[in-house]
Amino acid sequence: MSVRAASKPRIPMTDGRISSVMRTNVLRLSADTPIRTATARLLDQRQSAAPVLDAAGRLIGILTEKDCFRPALNASYYQQWSGTVADAMSTYVSTMDHDTDIVAAANIFLDRPFRRYPVVQDGELVGMLDRADLLQVFLEYG
Repeated sequence: MSVRAASKPRIPMTDGRISSVMRTNVLRLSADTPIRTATARLLDQRQSAAPVLDAAGRLIGILTEKDCFRPALNASYYQQWSGTVADAMSTYVSTMDHDTDIVAAANIFLDRPFRRYPVVQDGELVGMLDRADLLQVFLEYG
């Protein structure tokens, strides 16, 4: 007979929603932000990506650390940063709905190359979900 250590109650993974594990304190950028400023903000806040919103708050892109490499490399050569977030961001943005269950989200991460997803509710950005967020759930409850 084994005795189970006191831990968090086990939850069926299909009952959990990504809204309960997503990050809500997310850096948000605008397209006209200078790329050097955006790169510094990503690094300062230890975020590997940030959603880009228009003036109305609609998601129009995503800027990743990888997107910042070309401007950074050019700056090292020319000794000057140039451009804005709009010049470097990806405009194709794949999102997840806040109500997506945890197992479905894990399968999305397995099937697609992205490391993080903006999370939306009724088309509005409400957070970001990173692979590490889901791995933490599986460590705690798996």
